[in-house]
Amino acid sequence: MYVPAHFKEDRVPVLHDAIRTYGFGTLVTSSEQELDASHLPMLLDPEPAPLGTLLGHVARANPQWQRAKPGFQALAIFLGPNTYITPSWYPTKQQTGKVVPTWNYLAIHAYGTLSFFDDPAELRDHVGKMTDTHEAPRAAPWAVSDAPADFVANMVRAIVGFRLLITKLEGKWKMSQNRPDQDVSGVLEGLAREDGEGHGPVAEIIASRARQ
Repeated sequence: MYVPAHFKEDRVPVLHDAIRTYGFGTLVTSSEQELDASHLPMLLDPEPAPLGTLLGHVARANPQWQRAKPGFQALAIFLGPNTYITPSWYPTKQQTGKVVPTWNYLAIHAYGTLSFFDDPAELRDHVGKMTDTHEAPRAAPWAVSDAPADFVANMVRAIVGFRLLITKLEGKWKMSQNRPDQDVSGVLEGLAREDGEGHGPVAEIIASRARQ
């Protein structure tokens, strides 16, 4: 990933927090003739330190797990809040006219070695942890044990788990850090004034970065 210095985020705790927050990523692997990509929820295990391990699962019918080259590097991509930024929000537009549109976004690339597992007990434990993680905020969390045991066993047989042992983490927080302060303020005002998907979360990140 191309990451100019002013957009670089390499603090592992920040990257880990973002992976946990956004959770849904794209697993990219290579086979003999092509690339495979699956869009999946993933859990982060902080061990082994310092970079940790990503865990998830694919459908057994998904050929990616059979085509992925053993021992080759795989990539998991997580995309956070993002939105279009119009140059009309920049005060420098009126001053010089030397402005262009852009897109603000947050992205994380996790590289590592990939392995798969299909032991039923291990898979049952994995889906239990994933379910508990996402159900935790609910007033009445659903648990895997709420479903009939034979039904769960059949569902578990239909998936294959994976571990991505992270060997490299890259983070890019492209949030107007390359603009002068007046333009950053203009972007924040524009995001607050105009409705748009991602405006609120992007504005929060821009503001937090401006305070650093």
